Amino acid sequence: MRRFRLLAFGLVLTALAACQTNDLKEPPVPLGDFRLGLNIAVADNVQKVPISREASKEDWEAAVKKAVADRFGRYDGDKLYNIGISIDGYALAPPGVPLVLKPKSVLVITANIWDDAAQKKLNPEGKQLTIFEHMSAETVIGSGVTQNKKKQMEILSYNAAKSVEKWLLEHPEWFGLPPKPKTAASPAAASPAAASPAAASPAVESPAGASPAVESPAGATIPAVTPPAATLAPAKPATVTATPATAKPASGKPLLILPVPSKTVPKTGTP
Repeated sequence: MRRFRLLAFGLVLTALAACQTNDLKEPPVPLGDFRLGLNIAVADNVQKVPISREASKEDWEAAVKKAVADRFGRYDGDKLYNIGISIDGYALAPPGVPLVLKPKSVLVITANIWDDAAQKKLNPEGKQLTIFEHMSAETVIGSGVTQNKKKQMEILSYNAAKSVEKWLLEHPEWFGLPPKPKTAASPAAASPAAASPAAASPAVESPAGASPAVESPAGATIPAVTPPAATLAPAKPATVTATPATAKPASGKPLLILPVPSKTVPKTGTP
């Protein structure tokens, strides 16, 4: 039984090893006229989670810049775009008790992109991204146990650059491509109007010689009028005019949209 468990655990680790794949050797996904200009990484205000290995801001800036260069340096478009990344916070899993604590590593960044020629930032607000380490044979028991600090930072920076690429692919119009079609919002299910049918009035049998009942426009039934015996012409039925009340539409109050504060990387000059 013990040998079977060890074999099963080995197969799980083998399967997880395939999850953390490196796609940098594959052709880059289309990104219009994009070509990497300035590659900026700033970690001046980085915050560390208390339970974490220590890493200097210089080490973080170097790791993130390398990951951005490796990924976006593959594009050879005709226009330069500058990428700026602020490293906001991190946690590098320290060595712990395997399969008990299993601390995880995480990185928080804020990304911005500029049109170099126009000296214009393309995104109105910084895009904050939270980056986790992917499940792999080395992280299943805690990356603090199986990886050193440099390897953890390398993996998080690789995942961060890939997340930035996915974000840019959501805005092809920034790079001379047609914009993505907007997803039509699903209309709210209209509840059927609860139109209660008017209660049918019971039929009233007119006495002999009486004029038939006359229905008013409002739906009310007017009893028949019996003319006296000496009168040859029947009495005219009374006409009732119902004026429907005009309902005032309720005035809706506009929704307030609160701005979301964000942190952006300071603008830099053109190289």
